[in-house]
Amino acid sequence: MFKVIVDADACPKACLQVLQKHKNEKKYRLLTIASVDHQINNPDHIVVGKGADAADLAVMNETTAGDIVVTQDWGLAALVLGKGALVLSPSGRIYSEETIDFMLEERFLKARYRRAGGRTKGPSARTKRDDQRFEQSLLELLKLAGSR
Repeated sequence: MFKVIVDADACPKACLQVLQKHKNEKKYRLLTIASVDHQINNPDHIVVGKGADAADLAVMNETTAGDIVVTQDWGLAALVLGKGALVLSPSGRIYSEETIDFMLEERFLKARYRRAGGRTKGPSARTKRDDQRFEQSLLELLKLAGSR
């Protein structure tokens, strides 16, 4: 049985509900990982300390090839892709080996711009369409994971 591992520190509740909804039918272990500051209602939950990368390290340690990881963190996405996992953002974006380098370069350039005093646009407010896109992308990855 493969796992769906959620970096739950910044995962919207709507995504967690979608993951719970499909868990029994698609037969995966749903593992959520978050710091002590977050209350996650999941029987298979790992609580980590408040350290900046504590949840990311736990996600890395739990991930094996063929798992699905849900995260907004592009750096973590790159690392788990390297372990052979499939990766999905809460907005429904599927990360891939082909696009992750560009995304990391974009993140670096934006951070450098902000350090120099520039301002960048933050994320848009979550919409119902994001929830639908997340569910659709999840189902696509579940099909892919099931065929491995």
